[in-house]
Amino acid sequence: MDMSLVAEKGLVLLGCGKMGSAMLQGWLADGLPATSVWVQDPYPSEWVQNSGVHVNAELPAAPAIVLVAVKPQMMAEALPVLKAMGNGDTLFVSVAAGISIESYEGMLGDRTPIVRAMPNTPAAVGKGITAIIGNEHAGEEGLALAEGLLKAIGQVVRLERESQIDAVTGVSGSGPAYVFHLIETLAAAGEAQGLPPEMSMALAKATVAGAGALAELSEESPTTLRENVTSPNGTTQAGLEVLMDPAKGLPPLIIRTVGAAADRSRELANG
Repeated sequence: MDMSLVAEKGLVLLGCGKMGSAMLQGWLADGLPATSVWVQDPYPSEWVQNSGVHVNAELPAAPAIVLVAVKPQMMAEALPVLKAMGNGDTLFVSVAAGISIESYEGMLGDRTPIVRAMPNTPAAVGKGITAIIGNEHAGEEGLALAEGLLKAIGQVVRLERESQIDAVTGVSGSGPAYVFHLIETLAAAGEAQGLPPEMSMALAKATVAGAGALAELSEESPTTLRENVTSPNGTTQAGLEVLMDPAKGLPPLIIRTVGAAADRSRELANG
């Protein structure tokens, strides 16, 4: 991120819950002066209030970036104060789910640079992944600025078209909840085999976290990693024969799961 530009002109964070706080913590750690940040939030946390940023103060007239991190149902109430910044050089970056670029253009003006982003909750520990797409007025410069901003909380990928954001929602936006449920069910299965609950949960958490880290850091594909631990006629193969059943196993279940989340994302976007 071009810290000098943002430090000079300022950054406005509209909404500072868990996601906003995670991003703010990352920016401050990267060297953005706290005095260059304005937070607008009706219920700022104690950490935010003690971070040195401007909290619910008068906003700069033309900040470098406005990051919209309020819940969608609060959008109509929150945006009017920002309308004066529309149709200018201020880049609006939205991490609010279900609100299209077209909707923002209608609220802020159709010449407003806008980038829409879909992060996920591992952002809270700097391990998130965010997909972004911008309008014509954002251009490459706006996308690069947004990418630098969002790298404070993890990886960033660029979409080819806005409609892909529903699929992103189904995979990475909602995906952490699927993984948390996998941990729950793996721990419960260990209990069913006679392990104490706390031990089974510790084994499940460490296994999922460790396998995820290995998949991310290894040069080998997840398919190869799976094959490497699957001995012919061994215990892993016996388990995978159940899990990979093409009719009743994980593949068709995950397809339906991601499809249901993506379909709901489309419904919410269409009102």
